[in-house]
Amino acid sequence: MCINTSSFCVVVRISFSKAAHNYGFRIRAHDSRACWGQACRHIPPHRSNACNRRSNSVRLRYAPRSIVRMLSLCSVAIVTATAPPSFAAGQQSDIPAWLAAHLGQGDGQVARPVLQRARALYMRKVSEGKVSNPCYFAMDATRPNDPVDGGRFYIVCEATQTFRVVSSGHGSGRDLKGVANFGNGRMCAKNFGNAMDSNLTTGGSYMTEETKTTFKGYYRSSQTKNMAFLRSFLQFDGEGETANARQRAIGGHAAAKVAGICMKKDPQSPYANRDGYVPLGKLVEYAGGRSDGCTSWSASDANQIISMVKDNPTTLYIYPESADINAVAKTVAAGRSAAQAGLYWNDSCLKEIGAPKFWPKETLEPVIVQYKKDHPAPPARPIPICE
Repeated sequence: MCINTSSFCVVVRISFSKAAHNYGFRIRAHDSRACWGQACRHIPPHRSNACNRRSNSVRLRYAPRSIVRMLSLCSVAIVTATAPPSFAAGQQSDIPAWLAAHLGQGDGQVARPVLQRARALYMRKVSEGKVSNPCYFAMDATRPNDPVDGGRFYIVCEATQTFRVVSSGHGSGRDLKGVANFGNGRMCAKNFGNAMDSNLTTGGSYMTEETKTTFKGYYRSSQTKNMAFLRSFLQFDGEGETANARQRAIGGHAAAKVAGICMKKDPQSPYANRDGYVPLGKLVEYAGGRSDGCTSWSASDANQIISMVKDNPTTLYIYPESADINAVAKTVAAGRSAAQAGLYWNDSCLKEIGAPKFWPKETLEPVIVQYKKDHPAPPARPIPICE
């Protein structure tokens, strides 16, 4: 597109996406015209070297008012559709008033940097044509893991002006005795990282992908009846520091498992092994607990979240990233307040952990590999037969 405020202008057509969640605009250059005072006339094709007549579509992140300021006085804009309501009064980065009402650090609220980054990621993926889901997700892993306080995993659907908060677990980390301790407590996460087998949460950008459902065992629902427990796993794909999410088997699932397993004879079961036995145990739900690095939800929340993205992927942004962690750690080490330095971390968790730490895979993975060599796992014990 060619714009010259002195002698040339272009006629542009601005098209707004029909999808309520698509916040991009398309500008298509139709032809070049010469401007003489207030009038424009067509330039013959052989004389239009000053402007490129290719019909390239350019996606912009500016509201119509910003586009008009960019064009010269002789540019003509033709609006062919109506802008989404949330863009009528501001730019793409603006948070709608109904959503801004949920900003804050109290129970059931979302911190501004968490929402801003989650929203920016979602809009970018929408503009790239990779997401058409009307909802997106965010998680604030600096908040306490307390299901009672309103949670820290956010479900945002701007088209329907829906905002919901649910609980979610963080990575437990590990304590390699005598070598490195990057374990986390149940309530607050101190350690973060992206190394294989670290069981750590990695902040950053993700996309939801396919779902796989597997049989985990039977559990006793009553004195006389056993129920099969099938757990669905929602795979995440990442980028940048989260790019190895698939390799690490990072995703989302219900915070539930079958524990205390014994093997019960049940050759008629579709899940029986070749000897006719099935695993039987007790169903344990740990919505307020920790995970192996995945995002875990209560069983009911997991069912809803996974159904929302079935064959319709969306984005998930997890805060904090390594840059946030390192900046807060440096500020705390200097005896300064993170908030006064313009940084965000949940106050109660920062008081509990002292200072956060990010463990990059480049340094932690070799340590874990060597630890495995020095401390091989004992032989697996046979699962006992149920009495």
